[in-house]
Amino acid sequence: MADHEGESESVMESVMEKITAKLHGHDSPSSSDSEDGKKSLVEAVKSKSFRLFGREKPLHKVLGGGKPADVFLWRNKKISASVLGCATAIWVLFEMLEYQLLPLLCHILMLSLASLFLWSNASIVIKKSPPNIPVVGVPEKAVMEITSALLYAINRGLTSLHNIASGRHLKQFLAVTAGLWVLSAVGRWCNFITLFYLLFVLLHTVPVIYEKYEDEVDSSAEKVKTEIKKQYRLLCEKVLKGRPGDVLKVRKLS
Repeated sequence: MADHEGESESVMESVMEKITAKLHGHDSPSSSDSEDGKKSLVEAVKSKSFRLFGREKPLHKVLGGGKPADVFLWRNKKISASVLGCATAIWVLFEMLEYQLLPLLCHILMLSLASLFLWSNASIVIKKSPPNIPVVGVPEKAVMEITSALLYAINRGLTSLHNIASGRHLKQFLAVTAGLWVLSAVGRWCNFITLFYLLFVLLHTVPVIYEKYEDEVDSSAEKVKTEIKKQYRLLCEKVLKGRPGDVLKVRKLS
């Protein structure tokens, strides 16, 4: 396994050396088309290397693209910082100050209605234009899109759980069991609000850090994956000792 890993690394190094030689071989000023061709060639070589979780798309598209991905990847630092700050303020309000959700909503509504009511009546006395209160409504299209996305995610999760419960995919069974155990352990240490806040903070920190150090993280993840496969094969060989046919199957899969 180590020889195979060394061979793959040597192949990647030789390919990158050839690309570098080509780039240095044309030091004269080139057109924008040639520059784009060089960049696309380098990106094509990188795309064939190992990527975390076997992804083939850029991280921005993996996160859904659009404004949510821009927020998670800090494309606009002011918006991302504002969202994270609001989430922190809400967590402090509910967790540290032990404020309850229903009283908070009622107080906000009372304060808003009282302010608008007094402003509307005061504008008649002081002969100024009343406040322009917009008509707020929930768009049906957005609700249908969110509902459809949630249904798709839930049905996909239920299908995966059904396949695992049917005795298939040993690796997925072990991964889901370990994940549920970790989640239950974390649930003992903190409540739902704190857990939700921690996940929110992770979404705003881990993707941007991964994007910055993508090559280093993927290289380390490839080594870890190789070692896990090696240990998994050894474990299966010990468990299936005395059954040569099953041992051969495990070696082929790993």
